[in-house]
Amino acid sequence: MSQPVLVTETTALLDALNGQRDHVLGCLEGLPEDALRRPVLPSGWTCLGLVQHLALDVERFWFRAVVAGEKVHLESGAGAWQVTADTPAEAVFDLYRQEIERANAIVADRPLDSAAEWWPEEVFPGLPAQDLRRTILHVITETSVHAGHLDAVRELIDGTTWLILTE
Repeated sequence: MSQPVLVTETTALLDALNGQRDHVLGCLEGLPEDALRRPVLPSGWTCLGLVQHLALDVERFWFRAVVAGEKVHLESGAGAWQVTADTPAEAVFDLYRQEIERANAIVADRPLDSAAEWWPEEVFPGLPAQDLRRTILHVITETSVHAGHLDAVRELIDGTTWLILTE
């Protein structure tokens, strides 16, 4: 019997997060551009809008702005969900991949108990700042929830399912 491989907590958290990020990208693979831009649910968001939201409101906001204290452009309101007609789908996917790469570099450079460099008190009044560990857990949760949204929408669009385990 082989011995289990011991991994650090940071590696375990990033593995879980990267699995959800891969799910987001993988469940949309092969969808034509018109389907990526079409609202399917009554709330009106599109698959591309959700991926852009993950890039800007999740990866960029939490890791670059909050954790690293980087002064980056942040969208207000529902701005991150709006993808212009002249923005190619691949540009949105590339933006998400770039933000993931930057986020992973930020995580690799800090201990899990490090404090946020910036805390948006005006967005979260009265809530204490989170350390990096709690931020990663938050992003895992948010990304997982949105991956589930994309699963449901993809199935409604063309019947494709990401992973169904039944017996």
